Amino acid sequence: MSTEKSRKNISALQSLNLALDHALASDPGVIILGEDVADPEDGGVMGVTKGLSTRHGDSRVRSTPISEQAIIGACIGASMVGMRPVAEIMLMNFTTVAMDMIVNHAAKLRFMSGGQTHVPITIRATTGAGFSTGGQHADYLEAWFAHTAGLKVVTYSNPADAHGLLLSCIFDDDPCIFIENLTTYFAPGVAPTPGERIPLGVAKVVREGRDATVISYGPQVNAALSAAKTLAETGIDIEVIDLRTIAPFDRESVLASVAKTRRAVVVHEAVKPFGVGAEISSVIHEELFSRLKAPVQRVGAPFCAVPYSKPLETAFVPSAARIEAAVRKTLGGA
Repeated sequence: MSTEKSRKNISALQSLNLALDHALASDPGVIILGEDVADPEDGGVMGVTKGLSTRHGDSRVRSTPISEQAIIGACIGASMVGMRPVAEIMLMNFTTVAMDMIVNHAAKLRFMSGGQTHVPITIRATTGAGFSTGGQHADYLEAWFAHTAGLKVVTYSNPADAHGLLLSCIFDDDPCIFIENLTTYFAPGVAPTPGERIPLGVAKVVREGRDATVISYGPQVNAALSAAKTLAETGIDIEVIDLRTIAPFDRESVLASVAKTRRAVVVHEAVKPFGVGAEISSVIHEELFSRLKAPVQRVGAPFCAVPYSKPLETAFVPSAARIEAAVRKTLGGA
């Protein structure tokens, strides 16, 4: 197996394309449906599926009409007869059009059939503020899906994880929401080991520390690492955990880290009220209350639509400086 140092850098977009190519080649039951995903339409709006219909055929990588309900409905039906469909929903906000299919059908068919019917579909959707796409195109909606029993919710912070997590989603027997991050599509990172899967539900400690734990996922992991670098210059040593799987999240890893540092900050780009951070904070308080040196802090976006104005959009997204301030607050203003 190649070492990380020996592997070249690629983008998350390239890594996702490689994962889809590997899945299609590995299993004839894998298909991809979505708007403009085939090569005559340039492989999707961001080009994640570029080249795949040419290599694997238009019957397996198929462009659909502009109908999110039809895409998800067709994928659910295909999954019930033994296929492993991958649905591309162009932007995460557009999953709202298909919420009935996702929440009332995909998530619940295994429960309602007594475990006889599995729905192994993967719903890919990109999102993220940073390109002035406005309030209807850049929301992180992971809390909605994490609140729905029967769905797994997954995202990545680097290209190698994008590859391994997507493959695990595709070959999981239950429906997975796979969040792709618009702001990290083209950022370089270490290439994955082709075909290597990353287990779902397992977090990764991306930086070890002793003074406080920062728990995050997606692009905010990189903001947390930036904050950690700045804090280290003043002698503050923080541990950073990348959840990777948002639901079910890795309680054991989170609690073990916070039990060690006795302080915690949870960070996400989604709006702060009623978010994933609230659930994680509650679990930490319930399990470790007597051992904490300070209340858990949450860093998230303000409770409003994503602004179109670039200065307002920049202020909307949690920054390394805000994470640093939250850590200092847990340390009593150190």
